[in-house]
Parts: sequence; structure tokens; C-alpha cells
Amino acid sequence: MAQAIKAVPGVYQSSDQPTDFKTLIGVEASKIREASSASQQNHPLFRQFRESVWNVHHAGQPMPGEEQEDIVMTSTQMSILNVTCPLTGKPVIELMNPVRCVDCKHIYEKDPVMQYIRTKKPPQCPIAGCPRVLERGKVICDPFLLIEIEELRSSETAAPNATNIDDWTDLNDEDEE
Repeated sequence: MAQAIKAVPGVYQSSDQPTDFKTLIGVEASKIREASSASQQNHPLFRQFRESVWNVHHAGQPMPGEEQEDIVMTSTQMSILNVTCPLTGKPVIELMNPVRCVDCKHIYEKDPVMQYIRTKKPPQCPIAGCPRVLERGKVICDPFLLIEIEELRSSETAAPNATNIDDWTDLNDEDEE
């Protein structure tokens, strides 16, 4: 309400008729409420929440409005799209300061990607085939990213690389004899 009252002098126009300040303040309050609601809907955390809910009910399908004409990127249960930073070559689980692009969801080391954005014009996403252009304000470290990286770390330690493969075909041959 205070913002609406502060906005009135900017829209007030003097006239011969008495001014209905109650209506004028009401109109300004409505404008502020609409703008506030729209900005909350576009907040990165709210957007990720909507995507998470969508993925639970529509696994593998893109959210409405998220499709592109040329490339349709489908999301999976695991929202870590790249396992290495394309700029440093380090695995995502070893990044000291990971950040994710809000638009394309690719993960980078913060300092190298900020340097890339400053020097490369236009700073197109360095992941092959990704058409997105990176913007300073849209490359962030969100709370979900750190959780997802920690889950990836724990899943890799629980299931190490399968380098030792046993041959069980001989056992079937012995049983038949």
C-alpha cells in the first residue's frame, strides 16, 4: 500500500474536478500487485519448482512453452545435463564453484564461464549443439544444483565404474554336463 501511495504523485493530474484519491491509490495498488505476481512467477527458484513438479507427472516431456522450433530438449529425472565443465574439462562433481545457466541448464565453473561471457561476443553456450546465449544474470548457483551434484557424487561412490566383469557363461555349461 505504501508503494501505491508513493506512486500517486507521479500519476496525479490536477483538474477542475475533485480527485478521487481512493480510486487512484486502488489503481496503483493493482498495478503493483500484478507486477509483483509476474516477477514472482519468473523467479528462477519458482521456475525450477514448477519444472520439478512437471517432471514428476510428465517424465521426459518438455514443459509447455519450453519447446524450441529447431531443437526440443527433453528433461530427464536427473537434471545434470553435462558431466564435465565444457570450459575447464573438470568433472561436475569436482567443480569448486559450480553454476548453472537458467536457460539451457548446463553447468560450468563460475570464474571461467564469467570470463567467457566477458570476452566472447556473443557468448553462445559452449556445449556442442546448444543454441542458447549465456547472460551474466542467468548463470547462477541455485540451491538445487548443489544438492544434485552431491547426489551425483554419492551415486558414483556407491556404484564405481564397472571394470571387473565376471564371465558366468561357463557355469551354465557345467550344469548341463
